[in-house]
Amino acid sequence: MNFTALSVYILIWPAMSGILLVVLIIALIRDLRAAKREGREML
Repeated sequence: MNFTALSVYILIWPAMSGILLVVLIIALIRDLRAAKREGREML
């Protein structure tokens, strides 16, 4: 494996983790808004 491929392989994991974190935060915000709109609590 050359240096460039190894670097891309190592750097892709933080990028994927960051994308997953953003997706989870967006889903949480949508759920919180839906619960507030329906008068429910999110616990």
